[in-house]
Amino acid sequence: MNLPDPRTIVAALVRRARAAQARYQGYTQAQVDEVVTAVGWAIMKPENNRVLADLAVADSGLGNAQDKFDKNYRKTLGLLRDLRGAKSVGVIAEYPQLGLIEIARPVGVVAAITPSTNPGATPANKIINALKGRNAIIIAPSPKGLSTCAKLLQFVHAEFGKIGAPPDLVQHLPAPVTKDLTHELMRQSDLVAATGSQANIRAAYASGTPAVGVGAGNVVVIVDSSADLADAAAKIARSKTFDNATSCSSENSAVVVADVYDAMLAELTRQGGVLLDAKEKLQLEGVMFPGGKLASATTAQSAPRIAALAGLERGALKTCRFIMVEESGSGPGCPFSGEKLAPVMAIYKARDFDDAFRITRGIYDYQGKGHSVGIHTREDEHVMRLGLELEVCRVIVNQAHAIATGGSFDNGLPFSLSMGCGTWGRNSFSENMNYRHFLNTTRIARVIPEKVPTEEEIFGAYWRKNRR
Repeated sequence: MNLPDPRTIVAALVRRARAAQARYQGYTQAQVDEVVTAVGWAIMKPENNRVLADLAVADSGLGNAQDKFDKNYRKTLGLLRDLRGAKSVGVIAEYPQLGLIEIARPVGVVAAITPSTNPGATPANKIINALKGRNAIIIAPSPKGLSTCAKLLQFVHAEFGKIGAPPDLVQHLPAPVTKDLTHELMRQSDLVAATGSQANIRAAYASGTPAVGVGAGNVVVIVDSSADLADAAAKIARSKTFDNATSCSSENSAVVVADVYDAMLAELTRQGGVLLDAKEKLQLEGVMFPGGKLASATTAQSAPRIAALAGLERGALKTCRFIMVEESGSGPGCPFSGEKLAPVMAIYKARDFDDAFRITRGIYDYQGKGHSVGIHTREDEHVMRLGLELEVCRVIVNQAHAIATGGSFDNGLPFSLSMGCGTWGRNSFSENMNYRHFLNTTRIARVIPEKVPTEEEIFGAYWRKNRR
């Protein structure tokens, strides 16, 4: 039996997308914002959200349905807040003193690569951002996330029917979603927005199509001696356990300064963490990292489920919120120093902040460089050192990292589920992915009075210092 040619399948989707986008690019800002709001309501409408959250867990086996419900709601509401009043049609900025006018233009057809860990929230986020720029978008979901993506688009198209928007503005690849189909979609689109495995990110950048792709997460959080330990432990626990740690922004390691190490462990234990002994750690390593590579069996499972898979029978592990293992090194020989995508956290003891910085940098040299770091502290000097010296794009201060790094109602980062990691993470951008990444900008330049500097203005200080 001959399967349909991926090029033919994708070409049909792209052809329909281009026809819809050609009509859509004539929309006014008010009409565009109505389309964006319709998509937001399609996922946030409580009965829709419940279906999507339950379906995501049922079909993927990953995460927690209530947390997915909360994530779908919160991330979408925050994104809509960010976009409210933002200009993305026609003239978006004027600089009379420079003689410049900036005009927003669509990029065309967007290929959105989305992961199984967030099969509702991530597609919705990319759909909204793409539509804000008057683009069409085609989703390439992970196979496990296809059912949730298809249901989301069913809800989106129902809202489009109320406002007369072209349904082909938002499409998804048909089943079975294969690598060939996904790669062909990347090649035929105008822009690739990729979130998920690093294999997909590398494929996006290698597709020949302009791409915005994100880096690997492996977040470290530092707790120094000035931290409010109870507050830090509560926030770390909340972040570590949310949606069974499906987020790439979940704390994977905590580096704790020695003079508060025991007290911090006690606080983490009060929050439902259980520290394994050396034997238990070896058992867990065998299940989580067979052959030294992270296994899918423990991904986004609850801590008691992971303990059971590892054959750990201690009573406390049957009801714990998260699991802790003590670690001292980083790299392939210390697999717990890498990303775990599970409510399991490595704990490091540092002599002082300088040592905590050294440990953190070592972990990121292994995995996660460019993404983000967390710190619980009252010392602004420590915060600024991380921002000035550590190779990360975000420093999250005294917050639950997985909740904060993708935007929060109490910080200024844009709401997003896709975090650029800069060149450190082999990415083309270092921001939270947002609607501006889905725009072309045309600039009109008019003549202004000349302002030509003298050589003295440019070179004077240099000449005087270096005697010409």
